[in-house]
Amino acid sequence: MDTAPLALVEAGWQKVRDDGRVRPELLEAAYAEPRLRQLFPWTGMGELHFSRCTEWPWAWGVPYIQPAADGEYWVSGPLRSESVGPATTAQQAVTMVVDRLPATCGPALVGTREELAAHEAGARPANAEPSGPNRSAS
Repeated sequence: MDTAPLALVEAGWQKVRDDGRVRPELLEAAYAEPRLRQLFPWTGMGELHFSRCTEWPWAWGVPYIQPAADGEYWVSGPLRSESVGPATTAQQAVTMVVDRLPATCGPALVGTREELAAHEAGARPANAEPSGPNRSAS
């Protein structure tokens, strides 16, 4: 088993813990959830994001958790224009994210979001139609 992806993801979690921008109870709840622990965490504006790839630019395919007033949370995403709703506790926020994980969500891929997209395109069944504007044959 290749441990490089696991080591990169674990290093990401340690970096998020060390930077102190995310509430400790949220980090504990998210890290305790196996489906989130396998994703690459990153922070922005006190928010906890989960990427399906390990390198920037990270993938935005998973909802994220924002701090709210009085120790509560707000779950948004995956895009900034999308809102899921309020959560009273860190555990409730984590559950809201897990309930909205993409069906194809697995361990973070070593690479960028472009490499993740290429990997997923290569994983399609042979009879699947290519999607998007660039339909060139490989």
